[in-house]
Amino acid sequence: MNAPAGTDLPVVVIGAGPVGLAAAAHLLDRGIEPLVLEAGPTAGAAVREWSHVRLFSTWGEVVDRAAEKLLAPTGWTKPDPATYATGGDWADLYLRPLADVLGGRVRHDARVTGVSRAGRDRTVDADRESRPFVVHVTYADGREERVSARAVIDASGTWSTPSPAGADGLPALGEKAAANRVTYRIPDLQDPAVRARYAGRRTAVIGSGASAFTALVHLAGLATSDDGAGTKAVWILRRGISGSTFGGGEADQLPARGALGLAAKAAVEGGHADAVTGFRTEAIERAGDGRLILVGEDGRRLDPVDEVIVLTGFRPDLTFLDELRLNLDERLQAPVALAPLIDPNQHSCGTVHPHGHRELSHPERDVHLVGMKSYGRAPTFLAMTGYEQVRSVAAAIAGDLESADRVELTLPETGVCGGAGLFDAPDATEGDSGCCTPAPRLVQLGTLAGTLEATRTEETSSGGCCGS
Repeated sequence: MNAPAGTDLPVVVIGAGPVGLAAAAHLLDRGIEPLVLEAGPTAGAAVREWSHVRLFSTWGEVVDRAAEKLLAPTGWTKPDPATYATGGDWADLYLRPLADVLGGRVRHDARVTGVSRAGRDRTVDADRESRPFVVHVTYADGREERVSARAVIDASGTWSTPSPAGADGLPALGEKAAANRVTYRIPDLQDPAVRARYAGRRTAVIGSGASAFTALVHLAGLATSDDGAGTKAVWILRRGISGSTFGGGEADQLPARGALGLAAKAAVEGGHADAVTGFRTEAIERAGDGRLILVGEDGRRLDPVDEVIVLTGFRPDLTFLDELRLNLDERLQAPVALAPLIDPNQHSCGTVHPHGHRELSHPERDVHLVGMKSYGRAPTFLAMTGYEQVRSVAAAIAGDLESADRVELTLPETGVCGGAGLFDAPDATEGDSGCCTPAPRLVQLGTLAGTLEATRTEETSSGGCCGS
C-alpha cells in the first residue's frame, strides 16, 4: 500500500453499465488493465430495471466502437443499426456479451463505499499525487476489500438516486410515509401485478421529460385496453404547456424521441390525462380512504389519486467520493468546466459541445466522473456522449494527449429544452426561450381527431439516456 502509483496497477472503473464497460474496452485497447466494480448482480443491472422501456437512440448510436472491436473476435453480431432496442435488449444483446469478454476484469455484487489516496485523506498535500488510489469495496456476502488503483473512472450513473417529488429538491412532506403508493420508475404495465396496480385507477405523474412522456403514453395505452377501463393520469408540471412542451416532434433528429413527445401529446389531447400546470408539490397527504392528495406550494389541493409516479430526474451520489478533491458546479453537481456546456437552461441533448478529459478533470488528478454521473443533475445526456468521454479519458490516462484532446462528436439536434432553474420559472412567458409557464391552471384538452395507436407502436420510446 505504500508503493507509489504505477502502471502496474489497474484503472478502477466504477459501474458496469454502458459507459463503464465502454471505458474498460477503451482502456484495454490502450494496453491498460481495467478493473470494473459493479454493485449489481450482473452487467447493466440498472439498465435491466427499465428493461421494458424502448430507447429513442438506434442501435447504431448505443454501441461503442472500442467495445464492438473487442466483441468482434467472439462472432458477436451487431443488431441492425437502424432499429431500436429496449433496455432489456441493450443489456442482453450487448452489455452481457461485452462483460463476458472482459471476464474476470468485471466483478459483480461489488459496491464501492469509498475512494481516497493511500495514506492521505483529502486534507493532506504532502506526496499526494504520487500515492495510488485506494478503493474500498463491500461485496454482497459482507466481505470488504481495499483495491489499489492508478486511476479511477466513476461511471456509476445516477439511477440509484432519483429526485423527489418536492419542488424544492427535498422530499415533499409525507412523501416517505406514502412510499407504498409512490414509485420513481416507469411502471412495467406488461407485468400482471404492476398492471393491476394501475388499471382503473387515477395516477399522478410528476415530471416533464422523456420518462414522464413514456409513463403518460403507457397509462393511456392501459386506459384504452380491455382491462384498463377507468384508468386516468394526472400530469403534474411545474411550468405550463407551450409549443415546446412535447419536444421537437417531427423536427427532432432522433425520430423516436420526437415520436414519443407526439404520443404523449396525443395521450393528453385524447383525454387520458389531465395536465395540472404551474404546480409545485409541497406535501403529499393521505385522504380518509387511503388515497393521496397532492398539495402545492400555493396552497392548492388536488383531487385524490391512487398512485403517484415521480419522474423528476436524478442526482449523483457523491458520498463515496468524499475524500477526493473534486471541483463540482454548485448548481448541477457536474465538473465545473463541463457544467456551462450542459446547462439545461441553455442546452438540449443535441446542443452540447463536444468535450473530453479536460472538461472532466478535477483537482484530484486521475479521477474522472463520466457518463450520466458527469452530468450531475442535468437531464440531457446521450449514450454516445459518454462513449466519447471515455475514449478521451482512456487516451489521457495512456499519455496520448493529442488523441485525448481531439474530441469530435456530432449529436442529433432536438427541439427539446428542459431542466430546472429558469426553465421552471413561474413567471416565464411565451417569449422566454420557448419554455413558457402561464399562470397555474388545470388544463383539460379536447379529444384528438386521431387515435392513440401511435402510443402503442414500437417507435414510441424513451431512453437513449436522454431525459429526466
